[in-house]
This record gives sequence, C-alpha cells and structure tokens, in this order.
Amino acid sequence: MIRDRLPALGLVSLLVLCPVPAPAADWGAVEIANERIAPGEVRRFTYQGQRSFEGSFVDFPVFVARGVKPGPTLCVTSGIHGDEVNSVEIARRVFAGVEPAELSGTLVVLPSVNTLGFRTRQRNMVDRRDLNRAFPGSANGSVASIVAHTVFNGVILGCNYLIDLHTGSNLRTNYPQVRADEANPRAMELAHWFGVGLIITGPGPSGAIRREATQRGIPSIVYEAGPPYLFLESEIERGVEGVRNVMSRLAMTAAPPSESVSKVLVRSRWLRVPRGWGGIYLPRVGVGDVVAEGQLLATIADPVTDQVHEVRADIDGVVIGMSLPQVVLSGSALFHIGEIR
Repeated sequence: MIRDRLPALGLVSLLVLCPVPAPAADWGAVEIANERIAPGEVRRFTYQGQRSFEGSFVDFPVFVARGVKPGPTLCVTSGIHGDEVNSVEIARRVFAGVEPAELSGTLVVLPSVNTLGFRTRQRNMVDRRDLNRAFPGSANGSVASIVAHTVFNGVILGCNYLIDLHTGSNLRTNYPQVRADEANPRAMELAHWFGVGLIITGPGPSGAIRREATQRGIPSIVYEAGPPYLFLESEIERGVEGVRNVMSRLAMTAAPPSESVSKVLVRSRWLRVPRGWGGIYLPRVGVGDVVAEGQLLATIADPVTDQVHEVRADIDGVVIGMSLPQVVLSGSALFHIGEIR
C-alpha cells in the first residue's frame, strides 16, 4: 500500500469510473497522497504543497490505474529534467493505453515531475539545482530537495519497480539506451525485459532517483533516447513499447512482449574537441551509426581564421550519443562511441 507521508497537501483530482469485473476478494484499495483508489479505478490528480509562496513549487500530476487483479506496483517517472519533453509523452501515452479491467497490479505514472521546468523548457529546478541529483531529498532542504523528498517518500517508496524516462540534454542526443546497475540482478532483468535499445551498466550518480530507489530495494532502470526540447514520434513509440514489454513480463497485462533483444555495452569513450579547435561543429554521422577508426565524423570550422578541422574516430564502435550541430569549444563532448557485446 502506498501511503502519503506528507499529510498537509491539497489535491485536485479527476476520477474515471470504468465498468470492470469484480475485483479479487483479497485485492483492496490503495492510498496515494490521501487519495483512495479502489480496484478498477483510474485517477488523475495533482500533488500539491501547502498554500504558501514556496509550497506552490510542489505541484506535479499523478496518474494511477488500479487493476482488478493482484499484481505489482510499477511506477513510471518522466520530466524530472524539464527540457526532456519526449519522456513526458511516452509516460502519458503508456497510461492512456491502460484498461484497469485488464490490469493486474497498479500503474503509477508521474508524467511531469519537474512541472515548472517542463512549462518553461528548463532542465533544472527553479533554484537552479538538478532534481535528479537531489533524491531522496529532505523536507528541510532546498526547493529541489523538498520536491525530491515529496516524490520519493510520497510515491516511490510504495512501488515495487521503477522506470525513469529521459532524453539527451544540453543539446546532445542519445541512441535508445537503458541504464541499470549490473550489481542488482532484478534491475538488470528489467533492463533486458525493456527490450529496446542497448543496455549501459552502472549504479548511476549519487542523488539520481534510479540509484536511490535501487538502493532501497526497488529495482529501477532509466530509459534515454533522442534530444531535448523536441517530440520525436519514433522514440515515443520505442519508449512506449519498452514500458509495455516490462508490464507484460511482470504479468500486469496479457499482451505478449515484443521479440526485441537488447545488447549490452562493453565499453565506451567520449571524443572531445581538441585544444584550439573551437568553432562551428557540423557532424557527418548520426546516433546508431557504426563507425571505424579513422572515419570522418564531423568538421569544425573556425569562423575567425576560416580554418577547417576534421574530427575522425579513434576507435571502432557505434555512436551511442552525440552533440547536435552547434558552436563548440575546446574540450566539448562531441561523440560517445561504444563497443556493444
């Protein structure tokens, strides 16, 4: 059962009643943020803070679908970085396709955790902190820490599994990839079940929601694909497919998972702008392209001297992340090239 640990909250809710079969006798209601959701119900409500100047920053939507049959609670978060808009549409679309009469367990979706950032196309919180470095948060910390504390204690700790949706950021784009801690077999199982893109292993940075949830016994993965600021239908479809694959593997739905198989990244390195090569960067390859050592990847033109530099691959591999065309400086990250198992 999910119980809110911050009782002083005002909630705006929308209840959708669907004709559903009678729930299992031992499968009752769940409580989220003082809202009671019975089997067969769908709720969309706003998790809001106290009526105060700073309390207004605790303001994010919560979608909950309670199935009629027992099963796990899967949480899907998105929009933790406000500029990563594609993640928001993936989460919204996943929830829109759920029928509680056909669902076993509970699906909890937080489609826009950093709501103000999403509205204003800003990556970080209003206090200029990265929300995904603030978990599990503190009720007595910064604005980012307070929001993280509300999300983590009010929702995440009551879930059995977590999928956190992201895109590239800072004018970079990513090849579809799932990130999981290889030291946690259940998290790695989720990553393989997702079945979309490649798997990059590692615990994740301190304060990231995925790392903190995994450390508390909630197997968690991150899905990253595409660039910031833009909605890409192809990446939305892949993300929705991956989440639905996980739901199928968890026996939350009867739909069969796709037959996609994810490969694991063995090693990778970033190719950066050499010293003195700053200027106008124009790539010649894209994410997902297989490249060979010595292959031309991009040109960088110095608009002052009119000198053009050629950026070439220094290893064989696959482009799993890259900067979008832009002005770059010495040391700027250009291409993330990896070897895939």
